[in-house]
Amino acid sequence: MPNKIAVIAIGGNSLIKDSKHKTIPDQYQAAGETALHIAHLIQAGWNVAIGHGNGPQVGFILRRSELAAHELHEVPLDVCGADTQGAIGYALQQHLYNYFRQLGIDRQAVTVVTQVEIHPADPAFQNPSKPIGSFMTKGQAMRRQNEGWEVMEDAGRGWRRVVPSPRPLRIVEEKIIKDLVAAGIITIAVGGGGIPVVADAQGNLTGTAAVIDKDLAASLLATVLEAELFIISTGVEKVALNFGKRNQTWLDHLTLAQAKEYLQAGGHFAKGSMAPKIQAVVEYLERGGREAVITNPENIERAVAGETGTRITA
Repeated sequence: MPNKIAVIAIGGNSLIKDSKHKTIPDQYQAAGETALHIAHLIQAGWNVAIGHGNGPQVGFILRRSELAAHELHEVPLDVCGADTQGAIGYALQQHLYNYFRQLGIDRQAVTVVTQVEIHPADPAFQNPSKPIGSFMTKGQAMRRQNEGWEVMEDAGRGWRRVVPSPRPLRIVEEKIIKDLVAAGIITIAVGGGGIPVVADAQGNLTGTAAVIDKDLAASLLATVLEAELFIISTGVEKVALNFGKRNQTWLDHLTLAQAKEYLQAGGHFAKGSMAPKIQAVVEYLERGGREAVITNPENIERAVAGETGTRITA
């Protein structure tokens, strides 16, 4: 059985090509395109665990829930996370099953509905900042605020609900995920950053309304699995300094020290985009990880071979 472990974090937005391709069949097709590159990586001898984002998909569930609120109960945020873990995991594992058959790979894939423990006193709870769900008018937002939601105005586009984005502390299903990966089973886990749960004084878990950054959760998964490689699949082939500006500079390689320096300096990586990805890589390397690669789905195999992407090493 392969002993080189790679953890791959797939962005939830990568399952939606553009505003005209948001349907379930569209997302299924996009998942298949990414899964094919993962299958080729597995064919090359890697044992793989997969994390994924779910932001747009959770947004769709919340919107459906809002529209149907006059007839049906609304869906809590932690349950939205569980729903999307199942749906996205289903698409990925079905595609992998089919590709394994076509490529003659004797492997299986499975999805683990994953809880991730957070601290109830995490500072993020004092400053909810992660926008979720639909845009609202100010009147709708104030009514929701009176019902207990945290809301904020979002860059002049309208009002939105905001929730905390606490740090992941522990993957609750860690042992079974480790056992599955050790058995050579391709394991899809910590989807959407994991379902955020808090433990009471007796250790009992309860879901909470929060969103864990999926790259930080995948970074923790890579540490738990002692993965040799942490791959973040995103919308660009390489990381850039001053992205989108005249002095944009593509990066082929970064050391851990350089990555930390650029993060601390600020302004190099967008706060809601590349910065958390670099932070996730930094934490993985600081916990003993070997190397990480950031690239887009279609270049995963080439990036792992050192032909493209941005490689970050200790």
